[in-house]
Amino acid sequence: MTEQKPERIAKVLARAGLCSRREAERWIEAGRVQVDGRTLDSPAFTVDKKNIIMVDGKPLAEPQETRLWRYHKPTGLVTTHKDPQGRPTVFERLPKELGRVISIGRLDLNSEGLLLLTNDGELARRMEMPATGWLRRYRVRVRGTVDEEKLKKLKDGITIAGVNYGSIDAVLDSKTRTNAWLSVSLSEGKNREIRKVMEHMDLNVNRLIRLSYGPYHLDKMTRGAVQEVSAKMLRNQLSDDDAKTAGKSRGKGWAKAKKAPKKKRTLSLSKSRK
Repeated sequence: MTEQKPERIAKVLARAGLCSRREAERWIEAGRVQVDGRTLDSPAFTVDKKNIIMVDGKPLAEPQETRLWRYHKPTGLVTTHKDPQGRPTVFERLPKELGRVISIGRLDLNSEGLLLLTNDGELARRMEMPATGWLRRYRVRVRGTVDEEKLKKLKDGITIAGVNYGSIDAVLDSKTRTNAWLSVSLSEGKNREIRKVMEHMDLNVNRLIRLSYGPYHLDKMTRGAVQEVSAKMLRNQLSDDDAKTAGKSRGKGWAKAKKAPKKKRTLSLSKSRK
């Protein structure tokens, strides 16, 4: 067996499911991570299996098998673990049996629909990258007069307040005297991208629903429901390179052939937690 190559400490922390790679870098800069008794002050550090890694004084746990869930996020929740304004968060409302998970991308407070969750920060990073080419599809309700010619031009990208947004496919589906429904697809997903682009076109977004993220779809999940993606489906839907990387980084759970996958379970929140 080939000896494991040294890896960046932030990548190791993310793969262990503690946080994203970016968060890991902040933890390191804050002095929360020690390697072989030495407190790190920079993420520019590599480790291997021989190193003893401590986070907040506790040994780093062995990586778990990579898992992925689909979650139907309702409005009124922020996609963060702690909100300085004290607003309710997605992670407070999830079933406790999921353990610690992180989101793949975000949906803002007033947006709803499909949100992917994982226990693997490195997988989250890969799936968020525009290089995957995965489309995010949305149903968007707007107030205002829709100019279909302007919508078509969004395919060429647009720059707003110095920020460049990539190609957006926006189509008018229906309209009434006050509102219109659009189908919107994009592969970049910058912060509040759809809302900012529509506002630039004098359109006010009053409902935004994410229908899919790459090969994963909302389908008919009820609001607040969580459904795990089978390990077999996850391997099949990732690219070959990603699957190989995940297999090396996650250990036996990826390397061995799986038994027939268990039936999907949908977890709904109890009434007391809604």
